[in-house]
Amino acid sequence: MRTNIDIDDKLMEAAMEAGGFKTKREAVEAGLRLVARRKVYDGLRALRGKLHWDDSDESWATLRKQRVLAVNEAAPAPYAVKAAKLAPTKRGRTK
Repeated sequence: MRTNIDIDDKLMEAAMEAGGFKTKREAVEAGLRLVARRKVYDGLRALRGKLHWDDSDESWATLRKQRVLAVNEAAPAPYAVKAAKLAPTKRGRTK
């Protein structure tokens, strides 16, 4: 979307230098992404104290076992296809 906006030159220069941006467009787009991401961060902060995080080795081992069992009980892998009997093909030109 093409948009013309009036931006403070000192602010743009400071943003481009701080972010290492080569163009004004890069700086503006990065700033817009940052503002959009803020909403996600706010949602994560709202979960503070409400989630229990267990990253012990025992917990990971249990989770890994559960995933392996679930995969083994799932449908067979796509590469485990039975070979079909194919009729021999004729070589040469077809009419």
